[in-house]
Amino acid sequence: MILIHTALFSEAKPLINHFNLKQFDTKPYKIFKNKDIILIVSGIGKDNTIDALNLVLNKYQFDKVFNIGTAGCSNQTITIGELFCTNQKLDEIKYYKLETVQLAKNIIEQDDCLYDMEAKYFIEICEKYLPKKSIFVLKIVSDYCDDKILSKDIVYNLIDKSIKQWSYLINGYK
Repeated sequence: MILIHTALFSEAKPLINHFNLKQFDTKPYKIFKNKDIILIVSGIGKDNTIDALNLVLNKYQFDKVFNIGTAGCSNQTITIGELFCTNQKLDEIKYYKLETVQLAKNIIEQDDCLYDMEAKYFIEICEKYLPKKSIFVLKIVSDYCDDKILSKDIVYNLIDKSIKQWSYLINGYK
């Protein structure tokens, strides 16, 4: 079984469509599934991520877990929409450093990293249940750490365009 975690429903929706997932639960978190995949939408930040993951990881056993979402980047030479794995070096996907911050205003702009609000906690919780090689943090560059709020359509499209680049990591899916 595969677990996919997203913070936002707009990040989850293209995955729900691509993997033909059906809603399974709505409280306390939206959970979708098919015979091979469970997807949980936690909401943004540390507490939501920890609570959602503990709920699902205590209930099911997984072979691989994925945190998939958007991330800001202060390095403007990186293209919006570019996909990175931030916790493992893979042959087909570029690696880039990621910093998890509590609030977007806590970003200390460095040219050599991406920023999100969940990945650090995702890794900490998942490492209690799975080996590191089975944990994947995949981030798509969505902005250059400016104050703009991205529309749900932009987030949807960024995630949707990335699926073909990483779905090979989920056995049997393209």
